[in-house]
Amino acid sequence: MSHYEDLTSELLMGMRLHGVTYQRIQLAAPFGLRYEQAPGRAQFHFVGRGPLLVRGASGAIFTLNTGDALLIPHGKPHSLLSSPDAASENIAAFVSKPICDSVCAIGAPADACDDEESVILFSACMKFELGGMQPLINTMPDIMLVSTLLSKYPEIQPILDAMERESRTRHAGFAGILSRLADVVAALIVRGWVENGCGQGSGLVQAMRDPRLSKAIAAMHREPGESWTVERLARVAGCSRSVFAERFQNATTMTPLRYLTELRMRLAVQRIVNNGEAVEVVAFQLGYGSLAAFSRAFKRIVGQPPGALRAGRDESRVAS
Repeated sequence: MSHYEDLTSELLMGMRLHGVTYQRIQLAAPFGLRYEQAPGRAQFHFVGRGPLLVRGASGAIFTLNTGDALLIPHGKPHSLLSSPDAASENIAAFVSKPICDSVCAIGAPADACDDEESVILFSACMKFELGGMQPLINTMPDIMLVSTLLSKYPEIQPILDAMERESRTRHAGFAGILSRLADVVAALIVRGWVENGCGQGSGLVQAMRDPRLSKAIAAMHREPGESWTVERLARVAGCSRSVFAERFQNATTMTPLRYLTELRMRLAVQRIVNNGEAVEVVAFQLGYGSLAAFSRAFKRIVGQPPGALRAGRDESRVAS
């Protein structure tokens, strides 16, 4: 396996799509749903019954038919419309009713008679994480359509068919099943993008494709707590210190040690917030000999001390 494949495998292993809210939406034309900017979130939409239009942040319009799905990885503003000239209203203004834990309904309730002319959607607002490869999110397109992947990944189609049936028949437990299938389809969209070369790519993508740089990057990702120096990384890459440092800077716009520090801090945030690990343990695992040195690096990169991040996590758990 090449080092590029090692890194893409790590990306997929580290990917997390944490559902924040799920919505089953059933509306008759004319309608327009507007989604505002959602920093740090991805928006997923599945069409249980179409057609409808999606207008992206750039103004480009795409037609979505029954069984289509899309992921908006940056949480950019967009609208779902019954027609190009339909007026849109903020999704937050629509009345929603709980179906089950974390899933609510907008429009026709779960026990209502079906209107065959109405459009059915299942949407999810997700926290989107890629582990140590988080910077790749910035290189993703604004809108990622599942239809572009079906010819190469036909195994996705049965999952979309199952989502269509669940969204329309509304059998017992359908909302919970839909939420899990939505997570799977969103993950498959990302995997397809990665396996197809990450589009044009830039920065980290280009470095990952460089046979020498990818060796050093893979080494840092495998052992982020190791006492790496530019000299050691250059030896791993198989070139001189000066050539390695210049090549790395040109590809990623940062020094190798800056990349290592940012990688460590991304991992630290996830271990402290998601895994609930103690700050002292995380600092030691990531190669810091003292908590003070770790805290200084953490605040410089993240913008707040690790203790504040941990306290915020504990408060949110108590509140929930």
